[in-house]
Amino acid sequence: MINNPQKGISLYIAFMVMTILLAIALGLSTIFISQTKMLKGMGNSVIAFYAADAGIEKILMNRTSPSDIPETLLSNGATYQVIVTAGGTRDCSAQNNYCIKSIGTYQETRRAIEIIY
Repeated sequence: MINNPQKGISLYIAFMVMTILLAIALGLSTIFISQTKMLKGMGNSVIAFYAADAGIEKILMNRTSPSDIPETLLSNGATYQVIVTAGGTRDCSAQNNYCIKSIGTYQETRRAIEIIY
């Protein structure tokens, strides 16, 4: 019987190639899943931003005497809330008439717009 030291080397090489391919596949799937979640969050971010913009527009329609607007539901499921601070109070400097902050929310995403006039 002849002793062949290279017996089984093809099985070892096949196992190593499969291990490398599996590592690459798992790495790529992790990247794709995180990118998908980020893209979904970006869409929610845009909707939340436009909800905050709707709150600002609502306030600017009555800019002579703006007042807080409680959380308001929009038709797409987003909400906005507007906080009005008079000049010289809290974080609003005395040289401004009003500091207005509108917070838009859609699902778990919140975006805010702040104007000063």
